[in-house]
Amino acid sequence: MFDPYFVTIAAIAVLIVGLSKAGLLGSLGMVGVPLLSLVMPARDAAGMMLPVLLAMDIIAVWTYRKEVDWRIIRIMLPGAAIGTILGWVLWSFVSDDAVLLFVGVVTLLFILDAILPLRKKLEGLHPSKPWGVFWGGFAGFTSFISHTGGPPFQIYVLPQRLSPAIYAGTTAVFFAIVNTAKLVPYFFLGQLNLHNLTLSASLIPVGLIGVLGGVWLVRRISMVWFYRIAYWLVFILSLYIIWKGATGLFGGA
Repeated sequence: MFDPYFVTIAAIAVLIVGLSKAGLLGSLGMVGVPLLSLVMPARDAAGMMLPVLLAMDIIAVWTYRKEVDWRIIRIMLPGAAIGTILGWVLWSFVSDDAVLLFVGVVTLLFILDAILPLRKKLEGLHPSKPWGVFWGGFAGFTSFISHTGGPPFQIYVLPQRLSPAIYAGTTAVFFAIVNTAKLVPYFFLGQLNLHNLTLSASLIPVGLIGVLGGVWLVRRISMVWFYRIAYWLVFILSLYIIWKGATGLFGGA
């Protein structure tokens, strides 16, 4: 049945992720699963989003295909592979509420990182390869659980002060590879079922509009006030997600 509330939330979530894929909103794309968890189980939201992400990855990679720092990709991918496997192993041992709580905590940490500027403390330091493997692993794990790999990826990459285009291209390629690697585990976990794939197919056009619109807008609008408002909204959302997951997990105690 047509549910206007579900359609509105899903469209907004996918549109934000699409804009993020184009390099417009940075890690705000990580709010896709938390937003969708307002209208569907967190696991189903993660499964439904994967085909949408892959469709958007194709556009993003093609757009920035000549602007990629392959050194960073080579450093972070081994860790991302380990993180993806770890996420697959732990998936069977955690409940939907635990996943929801984890998503909320990761989202809140991202907002605190943006407010407290923890990353600035790393600027000027030479980013080591072990550090890159570690954050690549964290990004792979959080990406597998809830498609929230952006903040760990940024903690390693942003201090390197890449040009905006190189940063966007490196991000696009890294997560395109990580998302592709999730296809087999998600299939065996039952996340790519007919219901989720049907929802994905209906939302892919929205995501592609977000990517293409983001590419067009990225150099044309000021984002100062948008970020101020968006960070507060995501902060409130993270608190709600944490409360919802915690009450489900601990019975409201």
